[in-house]
Amino acid sequence: MISLRHHVISIAAVFLALALGVVLGSTSLSDGLLSGLRSDNTDLRSTNDGQQAELNTLRGQLRSADGFDLALAPLALRGSLAQRSVVVVTGPEADSADRDAIISLIGQAGATVTGQVSLTAAFVDPSNADQLRSTVTNVIPAGVQLPTGTVDAGSLAGALLGSVLLLNGTTAQPQSTPEELSVALQALQAGGFVGQSQGKVTPGQLAVVLTGGAVTGAGAGDRAASVARFAAALDRAGAGAVLAGRAGSAEGNGPVGVARADTDITAALTTVDNVDTAAGQITTVLGLQEQLNGAAGRYGTASSAQGITVSGPQAG
Repeated sequence: MISLRHHVISIAAVFLALALGVVLGSTSLSDGLLSGLRSDNTDLRSTNDGQQAELNTLRGQLRSADGFDLALAPLALRGSLAQRSVVVVTGPEADSADRDAIISLIGQAGATVTGQVSLTAAFVDPSNADQLRSTVTNVIPAGVQLPTGTVDAGSLAGALLGSVLLLNGTTAQPQSTPEELSVALQALQAGGFVGQSQGKVTPGQLAVVLTGGAVTGAGAGDRAASVARFAAALDRAGAGAVLAGRAGSAEGNGPVGVARADTDITAALTTVDNVDTAAGQITTVLGLQEQLNGAAGRYGTASSAQGITVSGPQAG
């Protein structure tokens, strides 16, 4: 007959065996799991190293391509804008390196940059729209007609600056006096909408509006639209304009994307979506020549572009 003591010892032995089995099993499972994770980590590291090497190769190829394009730029642009004048406007997202490159290429094309104007973050801030409208209507030169109806602040500001910064597209004569130009810039600077100009500003025949990439954050669509419509208004005021942005600018919430989505704007305004590359910078200058010839195009690498650059030689 089995005693109570023997029964208790037997049950304890069973539980002890189970516990040992769990410990030994979990140790084996843990070792296998760790081994698998180590193998996966090694594979991921190898894949990452391969992708990094490929990225470095692509970056090197891009630098080489940019260098080649810039070496050919004097030949491609020579005389294309001879004796022309250009005003360069930078949006709040624009990169100073893009601006400097464009100004250099404009000179290589034979044109003169007659002024640089920078739009501030306050200019594109939707909460400042009413204040911007009020500033514009208070300093519009006599004889200049602003767009009528419910018009956005960007278009109104573009019409104002177009009237003082650009020469008449047909006669190449000033559309305002130097005093009116000074008053307009000072009023916009006082309101915080325009930064201090670099050097003297005089009217030009053409305009380049530079912006950054995709616009993000609160009010992104409105801020992008402000730049796009500003550029379109400048285009209408003079002999032509080009809106050029960096990679991402042709997305839905990018200034170039907004411009291209509006058939009225894109029919008249030339747009470039890769101004952060040498090819895009050269295309921006060729786009000014295209504008002089009464044409417009969409250039760059985005799906909405019609081609990488302006096709064929342009008559000066």
